[in-house]
Amino acid sequence: MDNHTTTERIDRRSFLHSAAAVGAGLALSPAVFAGSGGGKPDDINVALLGAGTQGQVLMSACLKIPGINFKAVCDIWKAHNQKRASRLLKKYRHENNTYEDYREMLDKEKDLDAVIIATPDFWHSRHAVDCMKAGLHVYCEKEMSNTLEGAAAMVRTARETGRLLQIGHQRRSNPRYIHCFEKLIREAGLLGRITTVNGQWNRSKAACEDIGWHRNADIDGASLEKYGFESMHQFRNWRWYKGKGGGPIVDLGSHQIDIYNWFLGANPKAVMASGGVDYWKGHEWYDAVQALYEYQTARGTVRAFYQTITTNSGNGYYETFMGDEGTLLISEAAGRGNIYREVWVAPEKWQPWVRKKYLDGPIEPAEKEEKKPAGVELEVYESPKPPTYNMTVTMNNKKYHEPHLENFFDAIRGKCKLNCPPEIGYETAAAVLKVNEAIEAGRRLEFKPEDFKV
Repeated sequence: MDNHTTTERIDRRSFLHSAAAVGAGLALSPAVFAGSGGGKPDDINVALLGAGTQGQVLMSACLKIPGINFKAVCDIWKAHNQKRASRLLKKYRHENNTYEDYREMLDKEKDLDAVIIATPDFWHSRHAVDCMKAGLHVYCEKEMSNTLEGAAAMVRTARETGRLLQIGHQRRSNPRYIHCFEKLIREAGLLGRITTVNGQWNRSKAACEDIGWHRNADIDGASLEKYGFESMHQFRNWRWYKGKGGGPIVDLGSHQIDIYNWFLGANPKAVMASGGVDYWKGHEWYDAVQALYEYQTARGTVRAFYQTITTNSGNGYYETFMGDEGTLLISEAAGRGNIYREVWVAPEKWQPWVRKKYLDGPIEPAEKEEKKPAGVELEVYESPKPPTYNMTVTMNNKKYHEPHLENFFDAIRGKCKLNCPPEIGYETAAAVLKVNEAIEAGRRLEFKPEDFKV
């Protein structure tokens, strides 16, 4: 490497690191995403650590973001994940090296700026800590760790190294969720006082069958043991094993319980939960979980229910925030999201926000609520149907993870702050991991304020 090239590398990395300190889809042809050209000062060189299904989802979203150059792929399944991801990146002109051991990658790849970590949960803490200590900014999939000790180590390392750590709660960067929180709830106050939250993520039996693999592509036993797996079956289905993942409440519920905390502006005060291995034989983690949180917000008590099951997909996944004046139903699924006004609330109260394009409607006329004469007992057989309003903000054809990755890369460039820094990720981990404890204890568990701090 000549002196000119060395100077360019140092200048570019110095620029990105100083900027980060300040900042603390559609199918297109490969030619559109020329990953190796340009050499602009704010280009970001990235490694993918963990190239399984979720890693490839994140990689695919990154391919739509300008100025991102993949330089390395690391995955222990060389015959499948590693090979497939590397080949796809090269198709899109991202020349990359491949590795099995992330430590070798960190030792050899001296021009990296950031790493995207999508390995099994029990590796997150070690991978993230070592990558930050190596000078890299880290985007880490949720759950940030399957233990609070591991999550706390990540928070402390981010503080000590000054590296950015974005946790993959991608709804935090979703424009629809941001609009609902900032405009509909906080500014317009359309829901009134929120009293109740409901949410779920239900998956069908077909979506939760054990994952297989091509028998001629097995990872050898010594390598599996080296990386913490007892067998190929455990490697492929690690989410169902204790000590590897956290079960469906972590895999799925973590995303949505994070939204509970965000929209309510509080961490939970207590939780009780029920769950068990009721259907799937051979699983260690619960296949059905129902949890009830209690929050104490600035405006009073909120009770929040959450359910995840793995035997039926009924009504999919969503969150519902109910207040005394309105209801918000929101989902990451792009076609789902409405706001309902309670029939007793005058439509004129919502019209200014319709004119400001915060919402659109009503799209259905309200059924009039019958008024009883004074002194006559009210008989209620059926609640009148509330008027429904549409959401006015869309994802603009972006992939679900794309805005969150954009936020991460722009924070590295010093253009913004992270939407889900490690402190927020830790708060969510504390709230979610407690559910499994509550199921095991068989009783209500209380939170202390210090449970959410590192």
